[in-house]
Amino acid sequence: MIITAVETGPKTVENLAALTGASAITVRRDLAELSECGILQRIRGGAAPLPSRGAQYPFALRQTEHAGVKQALAEAAATLVKPGDAVLIDNGTTALAVASQLAGLGITALALSLHAAAALASKPGNQVIVPGGPISYDDLSFAADSAEQSIRQMRFDYAFIGSCAAQPDSGLTVADWSEAQTKKTILTSTLHPVLVATADKFERTAAHRFASLGDMDTLITTADTPSSALAEARICGLTLITVTVPKDNARQQLTGTNPLSIKSAVMDSAEC
Repeated sequence: MIITAVETGPKTVENLAALTGASAITVRRDLAELSECGILQRIRGGAAPLPSRGAQYPFALRQTEHAGVKQALAEAAATLVKPGDAVLIDNGTTALAVASQLAGLGITALALSLHAAAALASKPGNQVIVPGGPISYDDLSFAADSAEQSIRQMRFDYAFIGSCAAQPDSGLTVADWSEAQTKKTILTSTLHPVLVATADKFERTAAHRFASLGDMDTLITTADTPSSALAEARICGLTLITVTVPKDNARQQLTGTNPLSIKSAVMDSAEC
């Protein structure tokens, strides 16, 4: 009953206790067991569906997922950028959080979605460029052909890149083939490609691989990211920036209020 209920969307412990007639303690125990089996994912106060390989949630839902953690990561990412830099902002909700932090900084920015463009232009100071051509429904990203053409015509100091999944053995992967090609193009035009990712991305894999972790220059993630991913980043010589956030908030999924502040950021430039 719990599996069927959660498949339709996030449920609280109270919802599931009322549905099953079991106690809240029993429901929490069952959720822990189901999460360990990879059947669902635990969230604060309940459970949510586990994204299937190659599938994506709607943009609005993804934007609220780990919202406070994404803001903390974005604040760390923004410390890399100086006025006058040329920056690429990838499509996706984590990249959008970075765009919001860079508003008004005085940079030249290519935004691969209208969401990111609006965030970058929300304050005066930035020169914001968008590719031409059609945009996709929901995430308002630009079609691959026009995005890739614009990327090739520029050179970037930093590109903030998102990934659907980053399981170390599989590399950096996304659900859409054309999106993977766009991200490959980004790597050819960027001095410092930066992966900004929440810890859960390192336990997932998607269909289309666009890079290995070693193709990045910098990894920005949370301190609770799996040790295997952090070890690979160090072995590959990446600059590693880890952000520590309260444990309860690190698991937060469904609220975008009360953004987190960075408690500490550790920069580790390790060599192979």
